[in-house]
Amino acid sequence: MRLEYPANIKVIRAPCTGKIDVIHLLRAIEKGADGAYVVGCMEGECLYNNGNFRAKKRVLQAQKVLDSVGMGGQRVQMYNLSSAEGPKFAAFAREMTEKIRELGPNPMKLAKKGEAA
Repeated sequence: MRLEYPANIKVIRAPCTGKIDVIHLLRAIEKGADGAYVVGCMEGECLYNNGNFRAKKRVLQAQKVLDSVGMGGQRVQMYNLSSAEGPKFAAFAREMTEKIRELGPNPMKLAKKGEAA
């Protein structure tokens, strides 16, 4: 089965979501991504013990930072699923794409365009 999700999604694999740091999420936004989301295993089912709980905490921290600078914390999200739920992954991708579309383009990207003009 081939999964269909929006073409603007860039998948970056990590051995565990616990390896994702706040700086990775914020750097993605800084570099021009309109949003970023982390997809990890189900809570309590992490192969590396508590990786998904660490990732969830870091996503919440990134959301707070983005909210505090007026960019909208909803640009960063965390989703949980099992490896057998490919169609759910595609649904999350579509959901996140729609959420970002509602928020609009990354304000940093717009500011950079204004500087170049």
